[in-house]
Amino acid sequence: MATSELSCLLAEENSERREAFWAEWKDLTLSTRPEEGCSLHEEDAQRHETYHRQGQCQALVQRSPWLVMRMGILGRGLQEYQLPYQRVLPLPIFTPAKVGATKEEREETPVQLRELLALETALGGQCVDRQDVAEITKQLPPVVPVSKPGTLRRSLSRSMSQEAQRG
Repeated sequence: MATSELSCLLAEENSERREAFWAEWKDLTLSTRPEEGCSLHEEDAQRHETYHRQGQCQALVQRSPWLVMRMGILGRGLQEYQLPYQRVLPLPIFTPAKVGATKEEREETPVQLRELLALETALGGQCVDRQDVAEITKQLPPVVPVSKPGTLRRSLSRSMSQEAQRG
């Protein structure tokens, strides 16, 4: 199956506003593939001859950065599809508040953030269930340094593993 691809590259720069834009995408893909239901197979047993021919078609796929995809068979027209919008990042991109804006022009603080700030202010920066690091590390099992991957298995004897199972 032969395939040809055409890529597009777009670059703009505005030095006055110190802005730049750059985009690259795979625009056009033309591939040759066997055509379904278009094959011919003949056999002549007396002459010991066979003839086989498979029809081919050129599939065309065109993509654009505006989430439009056109696809179909070359010469038969293309079907256009509007792809669904998908955010690249899991969260919306943070946009800072306008610098130099007055208090009235700024957006309100979200409710969740206001509640969190109020809780922190009420606690006075102190955690109610706070523990020292030394107390937390006392509760952890001792750390055994391992120099080689096989030494840990050899160091645990059968009696130690039985004790561990018993609890």
